[in-house]
Amino acid sequence: MSKAKRRSPNIRKKGVVRENVEAIIWAVALALLIRTFVIEPYKIPTGSMKPTLLGVEYDDNGKKIHGGDKILANKFIYYFQKPQRGDIIIFRTKGIKGIDPKKKDFVKRLAGLPGETVEIKYGHLYVNGEKITEPQIFQEIRYEGNLGSADFGTTGNPVKIPENGYFVLGDNSSNSNDSRYWGFVPKKNVKGKALLIYWPPSRWRILK
Repeated sequence: MSKAKRRSPNIRKKGVVRENVEAIIWAVALALLIRTFVIEPYKIPTGSMKPTLLGVEYDDNGKKIHGGDKILANKFIYYFQKPQRGDIIIFRTKGIKGIDPKKKDFVKRLAGLPGETVEIKYGHLYVNGEKITEPQIFQEIRYEGNLGSADFGTTGNPVKIPENGYFVLGDNSSNSNDSRYWGFVPKKNVKGKALLIYWPPSRWRILK
C-alpha cells in the first residue's frame, strides 16, 4: 500500500484559517438571527417608564449619574400568545401621528386591548366601565407634565380601541408621551415584550 501524502504546512494553515472564518460567519449569522427573531437589546433613553425603567439621568451640575437601563426584549413570545394588559411592550413608532419620526422605538405598558373602551377618571384607568386595579400604576395616572393636550381616554372622553390597535401608558404618567396624546399602537408595530434589565448589574431584574 502506498503511503498517504503528507499535507504541507501551508495547506494545513489554510485549512485552519478557512475553518475559523466559517465559524465566525456562522456565529455572526446566528447572532443576527437571534437579534432579528428571538432576543434584542434596547437602551432606555428617557424617564417615561420610571421607576420601572430608568432613562439617562443627570445631577444638578449636569453630570451623568445614570446611563439608562439596558433591557432585553423577547421578540417571539407574541407569535404564541396575545399581548396582555400590563405587559411592557416595545413598538415601532413608524406611521403613528404625533410622534417624532426620528424616534424609532418606544417602550410603554399595555393598558387597553383591541375592541375595549378606555377612560381615565380621577387618576384611575377604567376599561369597559370597570376600574383596573392591577398593576398599581393604573391607579396613579397623572397629567402634571407639559406634554400638550391629552385627547384620548381622558375623563368624560372615553375612546374605543380599534380591532387592530392597543392603548399604552408610561409608568411615569406625568412625563410620558403615550396613547393619551397620540392615540393607538397598531398591532403590526409591536416588536416584543420587555423581558429583563441586564445592565447595570445593580438594576438586574425580571420585568413585570
